[in-house]
Amino acid sequence: MRQIVLDTETTGLEVRQGHRLIEIACVEMIERRPSGRHYQTYLNPDRAIDEGARQVTGIEDEFLLDKPRFGDVVEEFLAFIDGAELIIHNATFDVGFLNAELARLGASYGRIEDRCNVLDTLVMARERYPGQRNSLDALCKRLGVDNSARDLHGGLIDAQLLAEVYLSMTSGQVVLDLGFEGAQEQGATVKLAPVVLDRRPRVLRANEEELVAHERRLDALDKNAGGASVWRRDQAPAVN
Repeated sequence: MRQIVLDTETTGLEVRQGHRLIEIACVEMIERRPSGRHYQTYLNPDRAIDEGARQVTGIEDEFLLDKPRFGDVVEEFLAFIDGAELIIHNATFDVGFLNAELARLGASYGRIEDRCNVLDTLVMARERYPGQRNSLDALCKRLGVDNSARDLHGGLIDAQLLAEVYLSMTSGQVVLDLGFEGAQEQGATVKLAPVVLDRRPRVLRANEEELVAHERRLDALDKNAGGASVWRRDQAPAVN
């Protein structure tokens, strides 16, 4: 599966008031793993940035004067996202701005939803953590994602953080990477050398803090699985 984690920055909050995109950033994941490919561009919006948006992003009007307009980059942007699942935090906002930009260029470009499935991580977070703050910063803190480099809102760093948040929120779906994928794709057989024990292994037992952390992790896996996960079932005592 090809997924694109997407974030935008804008001149203001209301697309109906003519506010425009000033940055688009995308991070690609293949089979839930970052591919190393990304797309990022600043845009000349042909209008001033609201003071509130300027304070949040740190982007000044003068910085954007020599940047391309959306119409200049639309083809490469659409080529990057076409056919992928878009992962966006508060997707209604970003998709609304993207569709408005596409509409300015003509009906032939259609809508983002015509090209991609859209997954809204804000909706997902509200379902999983009802009654709690579910901003990107709040989710980073809750899920242990390091966002210390996020002094200001920036499209690319926000997309990278959202990718980590999404993977953490859906960790029950992660395929364990044992390092054999490359050999299997080439049709090779992985041969493991026999293990010979010449002394009794030292047994290290978990301390109380580690046991508590382990139980919390199993609770999270149970929640994602909608019942007892395979690890929890394996822990259960046998019934005679």
